[in-house]
Amino acid sequence: MRIGELAARAGASTRQVRFYEEKGLITSTRGPNNYRDYSETTLARVQQIRELLKAGLSTRLILAIVPCLDSPRDPIVFEGVLPETVAVLERERDRLSERIDILTRNRDAMTGYLDELQRRAH
Repeated sequence: MRIGELAARAGASTRQVRFYEEKGLITSTRGPNNYRDYSETTLARVQQIRELLKAGLSTRLILAIVPCLDSPRDPIVFEGVLPETVAVLERERDRLSERIDILTRNRDAMTGYLDELQRRAH
């Protein structure tokens, strides 16, 4: 698919898609007309990248985990991974876990409030 279709389907702008490609987060092939061509798997990757960015991860950190995004359950061993990278990823994982806990509490509180509103309305 072309960049415009990818962007529209992923809820991104073409500028964002080009930025993700520039950062090495996604790849494309070039057709005979020199237009970028993206696969269906790239659509899922762009959606994943957007969610990770919304969660507060930097493109640098996302790039570090890109190999794990396709098959996180496969045993993956990377040569040359620095202890600092592991520490940063652990901190980010812990920060995401904390954010998930907060969001879950807020969702549950909102659900309780809505349930009470609906109960009183009937």
